[in-house]
Amino acid sequence: MIENIKARIAITSVVLLLGLAWVMPNFVNFEENQWWFTKEKIVYGLDIQGGLHLVLQANVNEVFAEKASRVAGSIKKDLSERGLELADLKVNPENANELVASYDSEQDLAKINDYLDEYYPNVLQVIDDSNGEVTIRFLDAYITQEKSRVVGQAIEVIRNRIDEFGVAEPSITSQGDNRILVQLPGIQNANRAKELINRTARLEFRIVDQEALTPEQLMGLVEKAEKQGGYELGQDGLSYSKYVERLNADLKDQLPENREILFEKAPSAKSMEAGKLPRLVTATSDFTGDQLEDAFVGQDEFGAPVVNFKVSVTGRKDLGDLTGNNVGKPMAIILDGVIKSAPVINSRISEGGMITLGSSNFQQTQEEAQFIATTLRAGALPAKLEQLEERTVGPTLGQDAIKKGTTAGIVGLVLVLVFMLVYYKSFGIVANIALALNMLLILAILSSLRATLTLPGVAGIVLTIGMAVDANVIIFERIKEELKKGASLKGSVKDGFGHAFSAIFDANITTAATCFVLIYFGTGPVRGFAVTLLCGIATSMFTAIFVSRTVFETLIDKFNVKKMSI
Repeated sequence: MIENIKARIAITSVVLLLGLAWVMPNFVNFEENQWWFTKEKIVYGLDIQGGLHLVLQANVNEVFAEKASRVAGSIKKDLSERGLELADLKVNPENANELVASYDSEQDLAKINDYLDEYYPNVLQVIDDSNGEVTIRFLDAYITQEKSRVVGQAIEVIRNRIDEFGVAEPSITSQGDNRILVQLPGIQNANRAKELINRTARLEFRIVDQEALTPEQLMGLVEKAEKQGGYELGQDGLSYSKYVERLNADLKDQLPENREILFEKAPSAKSMEAGKLPRLVTATSDFTGDQLEDAFVGQDEFGAPVVNFKVSVTGRKDLGDLTGNNVGKPMAIILDGVIKSAPVINSRISEGGMITLGSSNFQQTQEEAQFIATTLRAGALPAKLEQLEERTVGPTLGQDAIKKGTTAGIVGLVLVLVFMLVYYKSFGIVANIALALNMLLILAILSSLRATLTLPGVAGIVLTIGMAVDANVIIFERIKEELKKGASLKGSVKDGFGHAFSAIFDANITTAATCFVLIYFGTGPVRGFAVTLLCGIATSMFTAIFVSRTVFETLIDKFNVKKMSI
């Protein structure tokens, strides 16, 4: 304990000034060129200032199935280089966690086991090898790790995109194994934000196969499949991705191996439905957008907006190999399954390229180019997102919540102030000074932490107002007892604060422990309530015990006060 009264006054003064400095930006708008100690403000949550609330589900199973397909291709290629030609190695259609391959002899099986032990010891294991067929399964730990990585990567990409969009203090967290909660306080353009979040922005480079089927044959296959299946793009809400998936499934037996059909929008068409041009491309990509370093809007030789991109150092070899091995062939630049352009490869490309958009409307093309560049810079989502829930909180509701919360706080504060004045008289004045400083310090801490203040947080502050005087009540009652025994005011104050400290400390420690539990296990509103209440406990301990005692000892020692009403 600090016994020197001058040190107490100095500490209290410094804390008061720092509190005022941190709180000031919430009430005074400082210009950018204006100096102030800090310009941090309390950030209002979604339920106060309005905004967008989304619950998204990531299709992690589809991503893992795609990864399993790539692993199968890699294993088959590696074993082929080692002299083992597997007739069939593919993902089990009934279980994407398993790979199935045929082998001819026990020597072949031994080679497969040795290869997996050397290159995939913590990834794959053989679970069955009977009747000339081996079943290889991904380890459960690896599956869990990969799915968790997909969700984590999706959260990071969404956060990057929201940062580009300019939303302050977004809340983006995982829920369960494959769900993502997105809360965007203060968002003005909810539709634009949703489009930015949900856009997959998956950039791929695939080689166009012009030899297997002519454009006329390809169009004939598409029209035949549509007629037999009774569906068209856009019909009954059939989306592009679902349409492409269904079409390629129907034509699986009529297309060459490792080929699929994707579409390019005709230059004169207003939409894909109005004019789609089919192209036969490789089913897998050796180069994807996650290997990009940067993307930005530029202009082509005719002044039309395009998206220029630069490739990262690690991706230059892959792009260089892809283009170098296919000189003279068209390479489809695909964004979210749509072919944006298919230029012919004239030479090896490794450092970057250009995406043309092909629209006659300059402003619309400019906006699309900017949007594509933004999503590519932020990164491609590793999985498709399905929107499960959406809530939009209007600013009117938020303002009403602020008004009611403020009213509740003011009413509670006034009632406490009046009670302390009536019941404890001049001692109550000291308690009210400490309470006012307590409120100031709570707001200062929330400002310095840039904590997001939600309605439960406001409830925590209002509750703190009532709790803040508990310590003063305990101390004052102890002082009363000492005064009744005939002790002097100075002695009563010293004994009252000394004897009451343990009871006050124990009560606040138990409440603080509860707050830590809520912060650790709780989410969103529960955590906000616990944070504000914890701040209130810390500040009330300081003001009730330290500041109140400083005021009393200043009055007694500096102003020689011998008697106070209580």
